[in-house]
Amino acid sequence: MATSILLSNSPFQFPQFSKPNSPLHRKQAPKTKTPYHSLNPIFSNKPSKTAFPNTPQTNSLFFPSTNPRKRPLIPLAIGNQTEETEFLVGEDSAEFDLSKQKISSWIYFTAILGIVLFVLNVAWIDNSTGFGKAFINAVSSVSDSHEVVMLTLTLIFAVVHSGLASLRDTGEKIVGERAYRVLFAGISLPLAVSTVVYFINHRYDGVQLWQLQGVPWLHHLLWLSNFVSFFFLYPSTFNLLEVAAVDKPKMHIWETGIMRITRHPQMVGQVMWCLAHTIWIGNSVAVAASVGLIGHHLFGVWNGDRRLAIRYGEAFEVVKNRTSVIPFAAVLDGRQKLPRDYYKEFLRLPYLTITVLTLGAYFAHPLMQAASFGLHW
Repeated sequence: MATSILLSNSPFQFPQFSKPNSPLHRKQAPKTKTPYHSLNPIFSNKPSKTAFPNTPQTNSLFFPSTNPRKRPLIPLAIGNQTEETEFLVGEDSAEFDLSKQKISSWIYFTAILGIVLFVLNVAWIDNSTGFGKAFINAVSSVSDSHEVVMLTLTLIFAVVHSGLASLRDTGEKIVGERAYRVLFAGISLPLAVSTVVYFINHRYDGVQLWQLQGVPWLHHLLWLSNFVSFFFLYPSTFNLLEVAAVDKPKMHIWETGIMRITRHPQMVGQVMWCLAHTIWIGNSVAVAASVGLIGHHLFGVWNGDRRLAIRYGEAFEVVKNRTSVIPFAAVLDGRQKLPRDYYKEFLRLPYLTITVLTLGAYFAHPLMQAASFGLHW
């Protein structure tokens, strides 16, 4: 699935905790089967020795800590202060506050983006100067089968991408957050471009397994599925300034928006995209690409949870317990209650941008195909 990188940020409201036994406090207490204050010392009069053991025992709303990576996130209350106020351990997804944006940051971002695209073209894409074609030729020498080459390219990207993600904590300690993000993107981006270009150029070179393109309304149904899949992008991709290392990159733990439906939206969106394209194309190359991409994202489900558990500990367990991997599973079994105005969590600039970019990418397919064919990869 083509990646779209967007920005996000929005205001939170902090609840009042000065008088835990007051009527105001009782109104703020969330209605859950297991009272949340029993899990988090922030909502308790007495210091807890079981919840968040890495946190100093104190009644203060803000926990001082010399190791912020081990410190749980401070719960935030969103919406009006009513009985249905929801306390969040994670962050609000796809939030965006225009008043907090700095013109200088976006100037830096534009400059960085231009430099990255220039270097990518010269060092990798341009056949006269770059290594992209040599890389494709080297992988293609492994087998004459387009299916094998497609799987190999996907596997190389998956190992590098997931491997570097797994080494993030160690790498950031050595070179810093921004330098590690540059290293991560500098290696992953060329491999992603190679895999996408090879798929575009050879998607019809496989063995035809079925032919459904003449089925009435199938194109419209698959187009809609593909369009919706982009709304399942992981919220961290919206933090454009962090992606470009203008702002210091962080590992976020999200809880609202698409995360209420599934804790791993990127995986769900990738499955939707792969199924739509495989059903439409109907050949062995499409199947090989889908098997590789879905396998990579299924591994990402396990690896992503593992990394968040290491970074955030019990705070992540709270989020994990009220979300699900399978879409809507937590909603159906009562662990996740969708707010009455849930739709408002999608009425935000990042999702508007996704809509525009997704439609633009669809109409730009002929240009993308022509550019890929011109590379002869």
